[in-house]
Amino acid sequence: MHDQKVKWGILGTARIATKSIIPGIQRSKNAEIQAIASRNDDLARKTALKFGIPTHYGSYEELLQDPEIEVVYIPLPNHLHVEWSRRALEAGKHVLCEKPLALNTEDVQELVKLRNKKKLKIGEAFMVRCHPQWLEAQRIVQSPKFGPLRLVQGTFSYFNRDEKNIRNNYPIAEGGGALWDIGCYPVHTSRFMFGEEPQRVLALVEKDPQMPVDRLVSAILEFPSGQALFSSSTQLVPFQRMSFFGEQQHLELPSPFNPPEDTPTVLQLHNGKNPNHPPREVVLAPSNQYSLQADEFSRAVRENTEVPVPLESSLWNTAVLVALHRSAVSGGWVEPTIE
Repeated sequence: MHDQKVKWGILGTARIATKSIIPGIQRSKNAEIQAIASRNDDLARKTALKFGIPTHYGSYEELLQDPEIEVVYIPLPNHLHVEWSRRALEAGKHVLCEKPLALNTEDVQELVKLRNKKKLKIGEAFMVRCHPQWLEAQRIVQSPKFGPLRLVQGTFSYFNRDEKNIRNNYPIAEGGGALWDIGCYPVHTSRFMFGEEPQRVLALVEKDPQMPVDRLVSAILEFPSGQALFSSSTQLVPFQRMSFFGEQQHLELPSPFNPPEDTPTVLQLHNGKNPNHPPREVVLAPSNQYSLQADEFSRAVRENTEVPVPLESSLWNTAVLVALHRSAVSGGWVEPTIE
């Protein structure tokens, strides 16, 4: 890769940015943070000072005008992702946007057109795709010893009933609640592991009685090769796990979405011939998936290669989430479509 690090700008001071993305970029090999922006200049200044970021701006527009910035990372609320991704591309910047990138497929297609016109890189920040455990999991599942992948099961939950939290302020149609916030992860990883798109989906949603959000969603995704079933909740005990079942083995990921970065990551592989035996542990060295994401995206910018999660993947992930929302409303099966 080119010796010069790629210069990043952070468009906002959201918790995901200050807790995970900024520390991750600062530990990466190929990226460095040049500037951060907030609509509150004092907050931008304090955040820049805290993390040793050279430049701060009191508006998003100012950061986009900075000629030093090559990549803009967008951690804004879900309903603002498309608008500011578009503005960043129009300003000549590469874009890494938090998930979910968009709330309908039409917006993703518009971003595809703009990306192609500007000849820039844009990707969705599913950092899990950069973690070695998912690459290893895919390798295991595709091996002859595993047998064809037939079933995926998953759970992802945390507890947050704070009425002031941004995640609880937007109804499901506007990107709030459990489906869009964390349900997108099992959708994305199920698609990744099957290597194909679901043909139809079914969803059951429970809404919060006081706030305009879904707090519990359960879904079935029917793939050509098998099925995926998952539940996500913003009001359950914090928990996460993904399980993959073939005809001869099954694989467990105990920390699929937020694996610890300071201890090894362990995958558990169960052999169907000896179901009562302890699983074989696949141990991977500690890694920071946010650093790896910054490195891979920066490498794509320097070497003109594909970003970890391109818009073509985002298009289908969005289509599936929209279909799940429609299913929750109608109570029936819905086919994901790209309009």
